Amino acid sequence: MYEHRRQRPISRRRFVGRLLHSAAYAGGLVAGSLVIGTAGYHWLGGQGWIDSLLNAAMLLGGMGPVGDLPSTAGKLFAAGFALYAGMVFLIVAGLLLTPLFHRVLHLFHWEADAKGD
Repeated sequence: MYEHRRQRPISRRRFVGRLLHSAAYAGGLVAGSLVIGTAGYHWLGGQGWIDSLLNAAMLLGGMGPVGDLPSTAGKLFAAGFALYAGMVFLIVAGLLLTPLFHRVLHLFHWEADAKGD
C-alpha cells in the first residue's frame, strides 16, 4: 500500500486519495460502532433511542456516558462498550494519522537519499 523509501513520493492527488481511503475506513468503523452502541444501550440498557445514541456517541468521542443504567445487563454492556470505544478511538487515530506520518517520514528519507547521503 505504501511506497518504499527509495521510491519517489506519490503525487498530492494520490496522497489525498490515500487520506480519503483511510478516512473512509475510519468513518465506517465509527458508524458501525455507533450502531452497535446505540442498539446495546437501547435493548440492554433500557434507554430510548435518542438517549442510547447520545451515550454511544459520547463514549466513542471520549467523553463518557450520560444518564443512569438501572439494569445489570445495561451496566455490563456499558462497561464492555467503554473499553471497546477506547480501542476504537486509538484505531481511528491510527487510521487517520498513519498516511500523514508515512508521508513526512518518506519525504525526509527521500530528500536525504536524493542528496546522495
